[in-house]
Amino acid sequence: MTSPLLLLRRGAGGLTPVEPVVFDGLELPASPNTCLVGPASYAGPKHLTQAPWPVAPAVLWATLNRVAAGFPRTFKLAEFPERQPGPQAQWVERSALMNYPDIIAAEVRAAPEGASLLLYSRSLFGWSDLGVNKARVERWLAALDAALKS
Repeated sequence: MTSPLLLLRRGAGGLTPVEPVVFDGLELPASPNTCLVGPASYAGPKHLTQAPWPVAPAVLWATLNRVAAGFPRTFKLAEFPERQPGPQAQWVERSALMNYPDIIAAEVRAAPEGASLLLYSRSLFGWSDLGVNKARVERWLAALDAALKS
């Protein structure tokens, strides 16, 4: 159980150290307060599908980190650059009004077409998020698309 005192913290403060998300075999919770996007080739459950980008995995990884750093109230929690099947990072994004922490995990993988992304946003508090995590995932994907096209 996550302590409500976590809401008094800022940035990544108060969060326990994180381990990498094991996407292969990941079971999504029954609650509607998560959103996972992955390529069509990803065998696990997902809410949205994102086609691979026609760039090298290293380019997608660098762009992802640059884009994530630009979002307000978003702070890096951990980075696992040597992880296989691809590098992974995790961030916390705090809500503007109540300071609720949501966790975003992203993993870049090589794909025949270039590079694919697994992006998982989840709330630490509550049952429903009123679509916040899905909107966040869509915002991150749009920002990645724009950054990779420029």
